[in-house]
Amino acid sequence: MEQRQPSHPRWDKEVCERLVAGDEAALGELYDELSPLVYGLAARVTRDWAAAEDITQEVFVRVWEDPQAFDPARGTWRGWLGTMTHRRAVDWVRRSAVRHRRTADAAPPVAAPDPEETAVAGSVAKSVQAAVDDLPAAQREAIRLAYFDGQTYRQVAETLGIPEGTAKSRLWLG
Repeated sequence: MEQRQPSHPRWDKEVCERLVAGDEAALGELYDELSPLVYGLAARVTRDWAAAEDITQEVFVRVWEDPQAFDPARGTWRGWLGTMTHRRAVDWVRRSAVRHRRTADAAPPVAAPDPEETAVAGSVAKSVQAAVDDLPAAQREAIRLAYFDGQTYRQVAETLGIPEGTAKSRLWLG
């Protein structure tokens, strides 16, 4: 039997087809392969371990509930999940900032994460950074501005002096 490569277009399409057919094992494979990316990205954007866990769960629940939303002809699971994760994480940061402004004087101190969580998050962050470093320079720059600096695609376009459509394309391809 042929060995499939995760995050290969054929693998992406097969997993999508299996999910649409209701195959729970396909969700497990997708989760095993890409949950470190999703969690690491969410943790990096939110800087909150619990929020990253919640976002990771939300992303994979969304996949299970509507697998047809992913189109393997338009991109990879890695890119699609990364985009969805980033959007949810940025939304969380924005909601958190609003909540913080409303309750600034009543906020208790944040508990430090346990050492195991810190080690796992560090490892995931290194993997994400290595994947970003492997991107072509134009995509890498756009990804860093959007995912790591929290800029919108419009802000990325403005920062790089490129059209918004080009910024969207670089982010999607990255």
